[in-house]
Amino acid sequence: MKYRLSKKLTENLGLKIMALFFAALLWLVVVNYDDPVDTQLYRNISVSVKNEDVITSGGKTYQILDQTEVVSVTVKAKRSILSKIKPDDIVATADFNDMELVSLVPITVSILGHENDNTSATANPHNLQVKVEDVEKKNYPLTVSTTGTLRDGYVLGTTTTNPESITIGGSESLVNSIDKAVARINISGMSESGSVEADLVLYDTEGNVIDQTLLSNNLGEKGLTVDVEILGTKDLPISATTSGTPAENYVYGGLSYTPETVKVYGTPEELDEIDEIVIPATQIDISGLTEKKDFAVDISQYLPEKVSLVEDGDAKVIITVAINASDSKTIELPVESIAVSNLKDGLKLDYVTTDNLQLQFQGPQDVLNKLDVKTGAYMDLKDYTTAGEYEVAVTVETPSGVTMISNPVVKIKLSNKG
Repeated sequence: MKYRLSKKLTENLGLKIMALFFAALLWLVVVNYDDPVDTQLYRNISVSVKNEDVITSGGKTYQILDQTEVVSVTVKAKRSILSKIKPDDIVATADFNDMELVSLVPITVSILGHENDNTSATANPHNLQVKVEDVEKKNYPLTVSTTGTLRDGYVLGTTTTNPESITIGGSESLVNSIDKAVARINISGMSESGSVEADLVLYDTEGNVIDQTLLSNNLGEKGLTVDVEILGTKDLPISATTSGTPAENYVYGGLSYTPETVKVYGTPEELDEIDEIVIPATQIDISGLTEKKDFAVDISQYLPEKVSLVEDGDAKVIITVAINASDSKTIELPVESIAVSNLKDGLKLDYVTTDNLQLQFQGPQDVLNKLDVKTGAYMDLKDYTTAGEYEVAVTVETPSGVTMISNPVVKIKLSNKG
């Protein structure tokens, strides 16, 4: 059975294929000859508006709803005509003279170049949906927002919009939905003050950007600009001194700062006037202390009037005072090892005091153990310019945390060189 069926299917196979080909060809000939009517859908066709003055001449305006200003158009015509129609040939129009129910404007469709080709076209949706409202105008102050980053080493100073406010007009609901008007500028790479063109951006109460297509403003040809002040920066070290003395048997061991430097900004002239931030001694009172203490100081009060901190968080600086239990140490210093400075030409120096100086020091024992003053003692003779005998104070340099209890003096004789 299968064999017979297979044989019948394959008999005269060439003739069967040729017959199928000619049948298809015949169908194409008939179709093209008859040129049947068909339909074609064209999407995203923009609707143009006519006779808006029907609304606007009465002191009102309108707002298009539900994105009905863009429609799909179905064209019905002979297939040969459809093949020639392009989307640009389709014109959708809403004429306000035909408005119905104060909210619907019928959309009519025409096809350019095919007016006499017996075509029909319908839009979907069929109507432009509008909301007719009173015209509203309001004045809004302008604020500034920035995008981008300034060149390294600069910060943004004051910004001023030109104009300072703007008048917005449009439908009552749309104008009343405006929460703020912003002049947006790009400051990327700026390092000098100047005027920058700005974009007007309108926001509603939820922070959404409002489409300005149906709104008007009074900016005119000059548009919107922002005067931008660009200021330089400078790193300033913190400096402080103390007041008072620690408790008995305790000595001051030095200061540390957190942070040690802060970044400030201002004009070049203002920044040239300051090299450090000095905290007065009254802020760091160590009277009676027996242990380390932190002092929190607001340094912003010690900046010049027109110099500010780049980071507000840097205003609070922690000054840590080290207080150490004290020990004492006595060191003998030969007078001949005292360095002499500013001896006047023509004078020679002789020591009247010949005994070694007994120098007493107080401070942490570990520091005292390493103390060596042989190269750190000197006397300055700049105020001794004539021959005679004088008692001169000896200055001794000591490490942090060590104080000299006594104030040693040396008796000298100055005489003229022979």
